[in-house]
Amino acid sequence: MNRFFAIAALCCTVASPGFANSITGQAKVIDGDTLEINGERIRLVSVDAPESRQSCLDPRDRVWPCGQHAALALSDMLRGRPVACLSEGRDQYRRILGQCSVGGMSISAWLIENGWAVPYNDHKGRHYPAARRAEVAQRGIWAGSFERPNDWRRRNPE
Repeated sequence: MNRFFAIAALCCTVASPGFANSITGQAKVIDGDTLEINGERIRLVSVDAPESRQSCLDPRDRVWPCGQHAALALSDMLRGRPVACLSEGRDQYRRILGQCSVGGMSISAWLIENGWAVPYNDHKGRHYPAARRAEVAQRGIWAGSFERPNDWRRRNPE
């Protein structure tokens, strides 16, 4: 009988990584590329949105708070719907690096397509065509000019 429980425990341990690598629930938007679900911070992989404190220039060279707008656009898109994320590990800040979706739609892809983020460490190149479409259509941050979020962070450490 003990052997049965040992085998069952081993099977559960082997089967559980799929569950341990996913997180689902109501998401709170931290910024344009970071969510919080059940107390866990999740950094969306392969995209980079303007930081909350970051400003951009509109087509008339007027300053506008593009980082805040990116976060608000993400919040509006989520509309309180449940978010599902698959973990790809953790970053240096201990945030989960996740591929997240809402209603079956990739949140990262939506951010890129709507001009609220740029591809970042997108080794598979999956977001470059959408980024080009957003740029050509002048959606979101592409409506004017902006500094790449990773460059802005280097110049503006917290």
